Amino acid sequence: MDILRAITQEQLRTDLPELQIGDYVKVYIKIKEGNRERIQMFEGTLIAMKHGGIQQTFTVRRMSYGVGVEKTFPVHSPKIDHIEIVRHGKVRRAKLYYLRDRVGKAAKVKERV
Repeated sequence: MDILRAITQEQLRTDLPELQIGDYVKVYIKIKEGNRERIQMFEGTLIAMKHGGIQQTFTVRRMSYGVGVEKTFPVHSPKIDHIEIVRHGKVRRAKLYYLRDRVGKAAKVKERV
């Protein structure tokens, strides 16, 4: 078990900020198109975090042309270039799945001061 723990410890990223549920984040993803690589941004509200350790994931939700889009990212993935926290949200739940049913201003999360 120690060998497995040592291998996964090498793969963990320490350069990412402390993410919390309700934060409005910008996730910069490396996308490979043919032989070129570019960085694309996905911006939205962090609605869920799952698991822990090397398999930890987080889900970001945004509205795109009136349609809700959610993407789940592995935290320790090499495909993630960096993450910016735009603002911290004030929430009382661990999972914000109720935002899926909300429309307009009701779907916003209040800012933490």
